[in-house]
Amino acid sequence: MQPVTVADIRKIVALADLPDEHLQWILDHSEYGEYEDGTQLKKTGDEADVMIMVLDGKVSFYFDHHGRLVYYFYYANDALTGGVGGLFPYSRMKVYPGCSFAVGHLRCLKLHKNYFHELEQLNPEFIQRLIGYMTERAKLVATTKTQHEKVSALGQLAAGIAHELNNPVAAINRFAHELNKRIARNYELTKNLLSGHLTPDHIQRIQAWAEKKESDSAPTIKRTALQRMDYEDELSDWLEDNGIAERELAETLAEAGFSTEELESIHTELGHAAFIQVLPWLENLVSSHNMLQDLCDASSRVSHLVDSIKSHVQMDRSNALQPTNIHQDIDNTLTVLGFKVREKNIEVEKKFCSNLPSVPAYVGELNQVWTNLIDNAIYALPTNGRLTIETSCDPKIVTVSIVDNGVGIPEEIRSRIFDPFFTTKKVGEGTGIGLDIVNRVVKLHNGEITVNSTPGRTEFVVSLPIVQQ
Repeated sequence: MQPVTVADIRKIVALADLPDEHLQWILDHSEYGEYEDGTQLKKTGDEADVMIMVLDGKVSFYFDHHGRLVYYFYYANDALTGGVGGLFPYSRMKVYPGCSFAVGHLRCLKLHKNYFHELEQLNPEFIQRLIGYMTERAKLVATTKTQHEKVSALGQLAAGIAHELNNPVAAINRFAHELNKRIARNYELTKNLLSGHLTPDHIQRIQAWAEKKESDSAPTIKRTALQRMDYEDELSDWLEDNGIAERELAETLAEAGFSTEELESIHTELGHAAFIQVLPWLENLVSSHNMLQDLCDASSRVSHLVDSIKSHVQMDRSNALQPTNIHQDIDNTLTVLGFKVREKNIEVEKKFCSNLPSVPAYVGELNQVWTNLIDNAIYALPTNGRLTIETSCDPKIVTVSIVDNGVGIPEEIRSRIFDPFFTTKKVGEGTGIGLDIVNRVVKLHNGEITVNSTPGRTEFVVSLPIVQQ
């Protein structure tokens, strides 16, 4: 171990202009340490007890997010960090929220917190300088945390969007593939149809029957699943009695609402030979139409999701204050989080006031508030739970209330839910947006957020001014 001199510690940026006697005092009251690259200096939960002054090397700090280490910052002997880290005078940190590691060959001095008061008496100006470094470190941590939270939120949003888009996109692919087979089959069926010597009047009648069934918005008779199977069996038996033994025909015709009486009427009008050729062609026509309608519904679902996502993330808006429709923003949020709602079979009740005005907002940031609060409520709810979203307004304030009937927030942690880094969720769950950021966004809008929670009812209330000062 090489000896450390006053000249050595004067090279530390934060200490460079201190008098020799003050540097000697620091040297006399500090413990010297050397660590190889990768050595863990502190772990999560260790007592925060020393200020570290770096002579050579670097210290990297990782916050512990539910057992997963996430890199946040470093300090070394440079102009940016001043060569000082660890616990600073006047810091309220009691234990380390993460782990620190040596980078390269680390040489440092460690001053125990028991000497902070003497150091303040010795050189108050130096203490103020350290507080400045501590403030900058806090800003860096807050900025880095926000970036991590936004990346996490983006990941959660992307996962939700992918989940939401998967079903309609898969349906589109399935319907397109099936329609391709139906169109190919139509050539053969049309050839068979023509061989039955049907007249143009017959074709017109078939078209009229098909269009009548297509125009019916819903079957006249509502059937249970068992009743529908019995009905299909009835049609299947009738078709078999008339020389057509294809179960698929019975299923399609039953779904379209054809009755045995109607089929008997068509059979009588066309004759048996033509009827046998017409029915498969009619089934193919009806099925193709149904698939086209399903294809339109699925593509409309995709379009609606894309519009909701664009509005939710504010792709087409600037970062300035702009009037926004909070009801539409909340609906878009529910669309984006819809898969989570359906996964738990959650009942969503919206009690929207009829005269809600537009609210000036940084819309992208405000949407993070609705996303986080609604996601938290979904997380807290059991299967078949209930989520209630209510809005109200007066001439000055718009209020949004988000209520869930989950187990509630325990009293012992209720006062901490808006603290940075505090969460009750497991790794990978939730939006990644902490309630501290929600609180900051609401305050950015000169608003207020409060929480009331008892077992069976948790309510977050966001109040926003209609006019920004």
